[in-house]
Amino acid sequence: MDDVFLGIDTSNYTTSAALYFRDKKAVIQRKRLLPVHKGELGLRQSDAVFHHTQQLPDLLEDLWTQAYQIQAVGVSVRPRDVNGSYMPCFSVGTGMARVIAKTHHVPLYAFSHQGGHVAAALYGADCMDLLSAPFIAFHVSGGTTEALLVRPDTETIFTSEMISCSLDLKAGQAVDRVGGMLGLSFPAGKELEKLALQWKQSCKVRPSIKGDDFSLSGIENQCQRRLSEGHPKEEVARFCLDSILAALDVVCQMLLKKYGNIPLLFAGGVMSNSIIRETLTCRYGAHFAPPEYAADNAAGIAVLTAMKEGQL
Repeated sequence: MDDVFLGIDTSNYTTSAALYFRDKKAVIQRKRLLPVHKGELGLRQSDAVFHHTQQLPDLLEDLWTQAYQIQAVGVSVRPRDVNGSYMPCFSVGTGMARVIAKTHHVPLYAFSHQGGHVAAALYGADCMDLLSAPFIAFHVSGGTTEALLVRPDTETIFTSEMISCSLDLKAGQAVDRVGGMLGLSFPAGKELEKLALQWKQSCKVRPSIKGDDFSLSGIENQCQRRLSEGHPKEEVARFCLDSILAALDVVCQMLLKKYGNIPLLFAGGVMSNSIIRETLTCRYGAHFAPPEYAADNAAGIAVLTAMKEGQL
C-alpha cells in the first residue's frame, strides 16, 4: 500500500487536489477550472465557494483510485503569507481537509496558496535544491504579481518577503481584460498566447517602473487604443504579453543588482506563457514550472505536506 500525502487548494480560479507518493517521489493531481459565464472576467466569492463545494468531492473521488495510506493532509488556507490575507473560497478546501485529517487520524498542515505556487514551481522545474539558500521567486497570476525573497526556514520550510510588486493591475488581470476585448474566453491566457504567437515580431514597450515596483495599468488602455485604431488582434495580443515581459525584465535586472546573482524562479498561471518563459530563461537562466505546475494547483501543497513530515 502506497504512503501518500494529500494536498488541497480551492483558489478563486481552480478547484484542485493532489497526492504526493513517497516511494515514487511523484505527484498525481486533479483540477478543474471554476465555471465563468461567457463575457465575464471572474467570479464573486460566493459563487466560487458554491462551485468548489460541487467540484471538490468529484475531484477527490477521481483522485482516490485505490486504497492509499494517507500520512498527512495539507491545504491552502489563505492567499499569501501575510497578516490579514483572506479569501472565502479557501474555506471550502480547509473544511474538507480538516474532515479528512480527523477521520484518518493524521496531521493537518496549513499553507498559503502562494507558498503552494512556489513549491509547485520548485518541484516541477526539478530544482528543490534552491531551498538550501535564498532565491527570488516571482508569483505572477490574476490575483498576485510580485517578487519574493525566499529564504530557507527550519520551522516553516521557507519564508517569503515581498520585494517588488505591481502597484495596480495584476498581470493575469491584464491578460484577461485584453483577452475579453479581443473576444477570447476566460481565463484568456492560452488563447491570448496562441494569438500573440501569430505576430512574428516583438513590440516596443517602455515599462512603467516606480522604485523597486512597477505599474501594469497602462496595458489595458494601450491595447484598447491600438484595437480602436485598427491594429490586428494578433499585434494587440503580442503587445499585451510583451508589456508584461518588459516589466518583469527590468525588475529582474534591478533585483539581481540589489540582492546579488541569486537564482530566479517563476510561478503562477501567467508564467506558463512561452513568450515570457523563453525570453527570461535565455537572459537569466531562470527556472520555470512546467505549465501543469504553473497555473493554480494542489501539487505544491502536497509537496509541502510531505516536506513537513520529512518525507520528500
